[in-house]
Amino acid sequence: MNSYSPRYAKPQKDGSSTSFRWATPIILFALGAAIGSWIWMLTQKDEPLEEVFIVQIETPISEPTPIPTVEPTPVPPPTMPTPEPDPYPGWVNPDSVGQPWGTTVSGILTFRGSPTRTYYGSGPIPETPVIKWEYPQNQLLCGITMLDYQNEEWCGLGWTGQPAIFERNEITWTVFGALDGAIHFVDANTGNQLLKPLQTDDIIKGSVTVDPDGYPLVYAGGRDDLLRVIAIDRDVPVVLWSLDSDTVEGSLWNNDWDGAPLIINDYLFIGGENSMFHIIKLNRSLDQEGFVKAQPELIFAAPGYDDSLINTVGSNVSIEGSVAISGNTAYFANSGGLVQGWDLSLLSVGEDPVRNFRYWVGDDVDATIVIDEQGYLYVGVEYERGFSRSLQVGQIVKLDPSNAEDPLVWSVFDNAELPDGVWATPALHEDILIVATDSARLIGIDRTTGDIRWEFLLQGPLWSSPVVVDNVLLQADCAGYLNAFDVTDTSIRPPELWRIQVGNGCLEATPAVWGGKIIIGNRDGKVLMIGERSQ
Repeated sequence: MNSYSPRYAKPQKDGSSTSFRWATPIILFALGAAIGSWIWMLTQKDEPLEEVFIVQIETPISEPTPIPTVEPTPVPPPTMPTPEPDPYPGWVNPDSVGQPWGTTVSGILTFRGSPTRTYYGSGPIPETPVIKWEYPQNQLLCGITMLDYQNEEWCGLGWTGQPAIFERNEITWTVFGALDGAIHFVDANTGNQLLKPLQTDDIIKGSVTVDPDGYPLVYAGGRDDLLRVIAIDRDVPVVLWSLDSDTVEGSLWNNDWDGAPLIINDYLFIGGENSMFHIIKLNRSLDQEGFVKAQPELIFAAPGYDDSLINTVGSNVSIEGSVAISGNTAYFANSGGLVQGWDLSLLSVGEDPVRNFRYWVGDDVDATIVIDEQGYLYVGVEYERGFSRSLQVGQIVKLDPSNAEDPLVWSVFDNAELPDGVWATPALHEDILIVATDSARLIGIDRTTGDIRWEFLLQGPLWSSPVVVDNVLLQADCAGYLNAFDVTDTSIRPPELWRIQVGNGCLEATPAVWGGKIIIGNRDGKVLMIGERSQ
């Protein structure tokens, strides 16, 4: 077996290597002699040897191209997903002021658009407005009702009425209760009827509410004593359930429903002219065929009054405004001037709400309470009884419910004569509160200080609630006009943008604004849509 040799091992000796060892010195000697002779010959020229080598050395030699230094590309740290904020633990996040009522259904779903009653719709507002359609085309929305023991004919939309506008099945719907005693379902773009009207037994002067959770349901009360839950996913509207206000224990005044219901977490909140605050568990679902169903039950009803109030103002203590909710508290007021808050914290675990706020403003409150992002309440108070309390408190009031002992922050007075004060619901806009009064004043009030920044008169009384969308204030008056003002600069009197006549008499209902459409009812018996004039 051959032995292994390392790759670089010395070779084995043999005879040829010896002769090469002797020849090498001779070759090197001859080569050195030749080089020496060559150098000697060069030194015999006129230029020195040193210069010869200098010339040789100075021959340009290309420098090697430097290799560029490549900086390493920084690698960004991995992007971490932004964590979703924790859901608000209470009923209504105060930061939702001015925002739409959730994202499930797009539109104006209840009076003043949200639980804090501070969402007014979406633009753009028409720059050159024109009436696009009237509803109905060949008749009037008129009905007969009893007033002071006499029958009277009322037409159009009432003073607390604001149409609902919402998107459903790629159609923009508008739904409203009218003084003909019916609930109407109309295409907001065309004015065409979508469903046959649902007829009740008396007029409807309040606002309807559309289900905010996507169930095809409409909630509406009327002057025939009934609060209804209505399905709109059939060929015709169907009443799934109703509550007779006269059957609620503790009812005191009358049986109308003027306020717009508020639906949160499958609960319905509403005050009635029966003087009661109601909470209803809806129990909504879909049946096997995909149709909506509901099995509501009245789980709580509390008087909106107490003995102290009754002893002071009498039995007219109805609730005509809509319930507003912020945080864990539901707020409302009544015709006796009592502003209340009810703690809802334990409702979801089966415990009854508890009253946690009480303040008497001295006179009738029909306007809906408005709540800002800090939890302050803005209350419009009528001046019709002439009580000394009204002269003390004022008719436009800011309250701090966290300071139960002394909640009055500021007040503005509108009591030059009887009747005066505020019927319309105020509107929040940036740093001001916009108020329309029965004495025809349109006022911009500093929300912090209560100082009046600007005011002017329109044709009054002003019962229609102001609406602000895209820095445009819309205010209807009693001359039959809808007026538009620029409120971009809240410190100055707003310049007029336009006015358009939409009625022949007092406009009481509040306009609804959605996607460039303004829908409003008049007392002539019509509902109209105002849009941009075609070019």
